[in-house]
Amino acid sequence: MPIYEKRTYDIVVGQMPEVIRLYKEEGWPVLVAGGYAEHLVGYFTSDTGRLHQLVHMWRFDDDADRRAFWSGLFADDDFMKFAVQIRSCISAQDVQLLNPAPWGPRP
Repeated sequence: MPIYEKRTYDIVVGQMPEVIRLYKEEGWPVLVAGGYAEHLVGYFTSDTGRLHQLVHMWRFDDDADRRAFWSGLFADDDFMKFAVQIRSCISAQDVQLLNPAPWGPRP
């Protein structure tokens, strides 16, 4: 059964434009080039509720697939160069694993 991982980053107030720039210019190209984007369901920014959040959702075949994905991504030198730049813009991170309900559409 697939699992979904929702990652929510609280962005330091005033830093969202820099986060968007870094993802567009550096993070996203690395994810695509390394084949990592294949697991991505989507990236989102908050517009209501808790503001200054970057949310991303990932789909994995199972937990082993998920663990292999993150191990590979964190071993990618190009991704880590990007990650070092964005860390100071993130004040908190929340990771939630979700199982699909047995009805309705699946991304």
